[in-house]
Amino acid sequence: MNLTKSKTICLAFEDISHHKNCLSDKNVYRDFLESYYQIHPELFPDGFDQGFTFKGFIRAQKQKGFKMQRIRMKSNGDVYQIRPSFMMPYMTAFTDNVEKALYLMRFGVPFYALAYVFGKNAMYWYRIYISLGRASLVGSTIKSPEALPEDLLADEKHSRLKSERVYLPTTVAKGCILGVSVTKSAGTPALTEGYNDFKQEAHNVNPDYSPKSVNTDGWDATQKAWKWLFPQIILMACFLHAWLKIKDRCKRAKELFPIVRKKVWEVYHAPSIASFSQRIRRLKEWGEKSLSIEAAQQKLMELCDKSDQFKIAYQMPNAYRTSANLDRLMNYQDRILYAMQYLHGSLSSAKLAVRAMAMIWNFHPYCSNLIAKEPDRHSPFKDVNGFLYHPNWLHNMSVAMSLGGVRC
Repeated sequence: MNLTKSKTICLAFEDISHHKNCLSDKNVYRDFLESYYQIHPELFPDGFDQGFTFKGFIRAQKQKGFKMQRIRMKSNGDVYQIRPSFMMPYMTAFTDNVEKALYLMRFGVPFYALAYVFGKNAMYWYRIYISLGRASLVGSTIKSPEALPEDLLADEKHSRLKSERVYLPTTVAKGCILGVSVTKSAGTPALTEGYNDFKQEAHNVNPDYSPKSVNTDGWDATQKAWKWLFPQIILMACFLHAWLKIKDRCKRAKELFPIVRKKVWEVYHAPSIASFSQRIRRLKEWGEKSLSIEAAQQKLMELCDKSDQFKIAYQMPNAYRTSANLDRLMNYQDRILYAMQYLHGSLSSAKLAVRAMAMIWNFHPYCSNLIAKEPDRHSPFKDVNGFLYHPNWLHNMSVAMSLGGVRC
């Protein structure tokens, strides 16, 4: 997507009365902005430290009585409006009035059901949901260049757009969906364009960003797309996908299957390159002599022949060896897409829908059982950044989307 910096700065005020107090006293407002900038400068435009002047208010037509302060930058004359986190983007609703409904979108509740429970109509909830996809995924989720992941996972989710097959190139790292798009082809040019959204947004956070590795399922077009985008990147072969091909061909052999599974995963858990090489040689010898199912034997030999690709993992201990972390998030995509009967409308609206889906995942609060066991954890966003802008997940997302998540 083409990134354009939003002219809206979103900040977390204490409450509505605090916001009104700031609006009524420019000195109080100035002190609030300057103190906020000292803590979170990433939420403000370049040149904010060179000073600003107040430039009147902007009033909401639908939210009567609500207004936002505007400021003009002294450095370049640009004008920005300051939106409190208790107001949704485009001033469509107060955040607390839609927070629970958007939380249910995490589970794929349809828009007409939201309208039945919370009022309004289905299109109202659809527009609010879609608006979340306009911000930068990477810029909103990762708030410092140092937090950008060096090791990635990538794959394409197969879906449908108005009965036509489409593909969702998805980039994952650190438990977050950092890139997702919709393409009509799984060829190299289309996937390169799809994964390029992640590259653009990551370079917006750090122009020198270059990931070290990416784990893929082995699809040739996927690997070529990543090599085109990041020529220095190391392609990691997914051990799990190699095993699944074997599993599909021998899972009906009830006596043989447990033996094959044990031997394959013993290779994966080898503690060193030398041990891995030794174990995979023994696996190959055993497969040639004892694996009676021809199709399974063929896939086992293919796994053994890829040993050099699997050995790279021992030189990069932080790289992903399997796609398990990606598959968990793609299962989430699958559940939501099934619940909404896949994608509708135009290609551009479909892209916004899958990006909104990713945004909600990155900021959704964890379940109470997990938080009870690990009180320091709150959401994928906090796991990555180590802090929250606001304890409420939707307020936190709104602040993180300040300037559309785009910064120089």
